[in-house]
Amino acid sequence: MKVPSQLLVIDDDPSNREAMSLLLASAGYQVQSASSGEEALELLQKNSFEVIITDLFLPGISGIDILKKVKEDAPSSSVILITGKASAETAVEAMKSGAFDYLLKPLHFERLKVVIAKALEKSQLLSENLYLRQQLRGKYRFDNIIGNSLAMQQVFSRMEKIVGTDSTILILGDSGTGKELVAKAIHFNGNRKDKPFVAINCGAIPAELLESELFGHVKGAFTGAVADKKGKFEQANHGSIFLDEIGTMPLHLQMKLLRVLQEQEVEKIGGSATIKLDVRVISATNANLEDEVKEGKFREDLYYRLNVIPINLPPLSERREDIALLVRHFVQKICQETGRAQVTFSNEAMSAMEAYHWPGNVRELENVVERTITLAEADIIKASDLPADIGQAVENDRKSTIACPEVTEQGIDMPQFVAEIERNLIMSALALAQGVKARAANLLNIKRTTLVEKIKRLEIEA
Repeated sequence: MKVPSQLLVIDDDPSNREAMSLLLASAGYQVQSASSGEEALELLQKNSFEVIITDLFLPGISGIDILKKVKEDAPSSSVILITGKASAETAVEAMKSGAFDYLLKPLHFERLKVVIAKALEKSQLLSENLYLRQQLRGKYRFDNIIGNSLAMQQVFSRMEKIVGTDSTILILGDSGTGKELVAKAIHFNGNRKDKPFVAINCGAIPAELLESELFGHVKGAFTGAVADKKGKFEQANHGSIFLDEIGTMPLHLQMKLLRVLQEQEVEKIGGSATIKLDVRVISATNANLEDEVKEGKFREDLYYRLNVIPINLPPLSERREDIALLVRHFVQKICQETGRAQVTFSNEAMSAMEAYHWPGNVRELENVVERTITLAEADIIKASDLPADIGQAVENDRKSTIACPEVTEQGIDMPQFVAEIERNLIMSALALAQGVKARAANLLNIKRTTLVEKIKRLEIEA
């Protein structure tokens, strides 16, 4: 059942106020009323109204004062001003102050209902937009980028220093390390958070179309240009543009991009007018742009223009201590989204996840967790539930660790060989246990005191 829209009627004339309230209530709205601006402000502090209908001329606090207060405290609410003393000056002031509409007395009720319906539609859109922005800010908070490793702490430190600036940023990292997530976190936590964030993958668009996508075109600029089109830079004006896979951009477009960055203006294909821009540029690549510059595949001047502040995202293989955190995060997220009961990865399964090399990085890890949860029947994930390549990699690693050489006529130093096996096993267990001896001993199926004694005997550094 739909909840009736909340309306507030403000008029110091009792007959007008009561008549309007009754008519609106009969039309299905939930209506409250106030006889003065002061009474209206008290109601506005206690309740949320989608539409406020107020007389312009009130004793004390005026309708314009109420309008300004509503725009300040509840920007998604719509205000309709009514008056019996019309003037061009008051109408202009009302609309400049943010009034949805300006109506003259005597009111035509059918006309008023049409205006209210339009105001409610606008208020709903504004509320949804505000909600989505709040969700985006929550989604792209720094603490939603998971990682306790030293490498990720260095990334967070760099992000915190630059988030309040408009500096150009170059995000470097292998595919799947979360470059776009970092770009969004910087935007939605910065000064431009209420402005557009526009992303484009330069490597996913054919070279002949990329120029139009970035800079736009005018009608008739080329075959198929049947109307003017805004480019991504113009769409991102006053906000941020994210140029993903910037290393794939053709050289002739690199020159035009360099000019856009230098002049802070863009010219559409086929057009002669320039459009001034105020855009923060965040680019990303998994290529080594320094090598690309040396090979003549990327402009050196553009590289230095983009690389004002670099952020290096480490591959997952260099932050294995974050894998367990990421797995738990993805388990909670996926189970919540799918309505599945919470699952747990067994120690054996988690050890396998931590030992795998993850060529696809965090993206691959999330996909594996989702696939495993979807296919697993039990609530405890075993190593056998994981994809075969992960289990096989762990098995290969285990076999290589315990590989036994053949004994020849020259003989073999058995104590030294056994000690080396012990050393490798203990160091591997300590790495998986992040230095926690009790957990490492559990992985090796020995007592903690035995492990401590072996660490001393084999002179293994903690």
